[in-house]
Amino acid sequence: MSGVRNPQRPPDLKQLNILHLPSQGGVMKANPSDQRQILDIQNFDFTTATLKNKAANLPEIAEINKLTIRANNARDLRIAAQTEASDVQRELTRAEGDVEQVVTRITRDEARLNSGTGSAKDLEGLTHEVETLNKRRAELEEVELEIMMRMDSIKERITTLEKEESELAAQIADLEIKKENALTVINSDLEKIAQDRSETTKSVDAALLELYEKIRTGGGSGAAPLKGGQCGGCHLSINAVELKRILELSDDEVVRCEECRCILVRGV
Repeated sequence: MSGVRNPQRPPDLKQLNILHLPSQGGVMKANPSDQRQILDIQNFDFTTATLKNKAANLPEIAEINKLTIRANNARDLRIAAQTEASDVQRELTRAEGDVEQVVTRITRDEARLNSGTGSAKDLEGLTHEVETLNKRRAELEEVELEIMMRMDSIKERITTLEKEESELAAQIADLEIKKENALTVINSDLEKIAQDRSETTKSVDAALLELYEKIRTGGGSGAAPLKGGQCGGCHLSINAVELKRILELSDDEVVRCEECRCILVRGV
């Protein structure tokens, strides 16, 4: 059955008691209170890992990243719009210069016409030229107006993007404060846990602690309670024959789970 060890498979004594000390008859011995403290250390380590994961995955971080992408996009669009505005401004300056040249010629020709000097043929030619220049002026002013409208549209776009950047920057700043506040709380909890763990390790048998650290380095739980016929590390049930054998061992004998290899702590 899945999740239950094969009752036909005899327990492997080398797996159940893997640290062999000649002075202890080939098995590891540790005071039951030390074994229970190993569970405390395991809980400290589990809580530490949980808090670090929480710190790395704060909702504020994801939101900041999302808003930063939007802010960068708005910034890029604004820069592009400002570049476009510079190009259009040069175009507008040229258009205004063209209109100004035509207006200057019209003003000069109209002044000559109003003075009445010159032959009838010359005056007729000037009249025709003024008419032509006025048509050209109308065309150039239409071009100038179109460019001005484009410029107004670009300026409006820049203003909108600047406003968006400002609003996003404010939101990001607010989230940064919330993130830092959350991290301050988490780091304070981590510091307290580290202190408690350090104090606990001082009173635990060095060999037992070394075994725990070695198991934990390999991944998974370093220690877990044996409750209800189950390993608290891998949550697999132990068959009745093996469980009976384990429970009959002396309280100070260190037992390990055959499946996940963690230290099994009895009497919890």
